[in-house]
Amino acid sequence: MTASPPVAPKAPASSEGRFGAFDAVLYAVTVFGWSTSWIAMKAQVANVPPEVSLFWRFLISAAVMWIWVTARGDRLRFPLSAQLGFAGLGFFIFSMNFNLFYHGAKGLPSGLLSVVFSLASVINLLLGFLFFRQRISGRVLVGGLLGFTGVAAMFWPTIAGTDFDTGAALGLGLCVVGTTFFCTGNMLSSTIQRRGVPVLVATAWGMVWGCAFLLAAIRIRDLPFVFEWSTAYVVSLLWLAIVSSVAAFWAYLTLLGRIGAARAGYATVMFPVFALAISTVFEDYHWTLPAIVGLGSVLAGNLFVLRR
Repeated sequence: MTASPPVAPKAPASSEGRFGAFDAVLYAVTVFGWSTSWIAMKAQVANVPPEVSLFWRFLISAAVMWIWVTARGDRLRFPLSAQLGFAGLGFFIFSMNFNLFYHGAKGLPSGLLSVVFSLASVINLLLGFLFFRQRISGRVLVGGLLGFTGVAAMFWPTIAGTDFDTGAALGLGLCVVGTTFFCTGNMLSSTIQRRGVPVLVATAWGMVWGCAFLLAAIRIRDLPFVFEWSTAYVVSLLWLAIVSSVAAFWAYLTLLGRIGAARAGYATVMFPVFALAISTVFEDYHWTLPAIVGLGSVLAGNLFVLRR
C-alpha cells in the first residue's frame, strides 16, 4: 500500500477574497449565535461562579462536537505538536477569553463590553500582519474603525453614565485582555487550518482543552463545584453550549479560514447590533439618535469589509 500524500499547507487567507453565498450563511450563523448569547449569559452568573458555568458550557459543547466528528469519521489522533496547538485554542478561545469577560463584566455595563469586543475586527487585522505578514487593507481597516465607532455610538448613553472607579478600570482591562486572547486564538486557528486539520476536529479538541484549563482554575481558586437546576439556568446553558458555541464557533472558525481573520472578525461588530434588536423586543430598548447614527456607521463598515 502506498502512503497518502501529506496535506499541503494552505496559504494565509487574504483579506480581499471573495465573499460568497456559503460565507454569508456562515456569517449569519455566527452573528445569530453570538448576538443571542448576551441574554443567556445573564442567567449563568447569578448563582454559579463564572468558571464553573463555563466548564459546564464547554463540557456539553465538547460532547456534541465529539459526537459530530466521530459520526463524520474524521481523524481524531494527533501528535504532541498538534495537541499543543489545540491546547492553545482551548486556552485563548475556549476558556480564558470568556473567563476574563465574565469577571470584567461585574464592573462594566453590557454596552461597553460589546464596544470592547468589537475591537477584535481591528486587532485581527494587526495580528494578521504580525503573524502572517498579510497586507493591511486600508478599506478593511476603515470598515473596522467605522464599525467600532458605530458600536460606541450605539451604547454611548450607557457608557457615559459609567463611573470609572478602580473596579471599572480593572474590568475594562480584563475585557481588553480577553479580546486580545480571542484574536490570538484566531491566528492560531488559521495556522492549524493551514496545516490541513479540519475545523470541527480542532474545535472539538480545543473545547476539551478549554474544559481542562477551566477545571484547573476552579481547583486553584477552590470554587464550589455546583450546578443550578432552575429552568432558566439549564435552558440558557444548553443554548450557549449548542447554539452560541458549537454552531457559532464552527461557523466563525470556518469563515476565518475562508476569508481571513480581518474580515471574519467583523462579526464581532455586527452581533451587538442584533443583540440590541433582540433587546428592543424583549427588554423594551429605545433607539436614540446616537444609536441610529451608530447603526448606519456599523452597516457602512460592513459593506467596506465584506465587499470586494
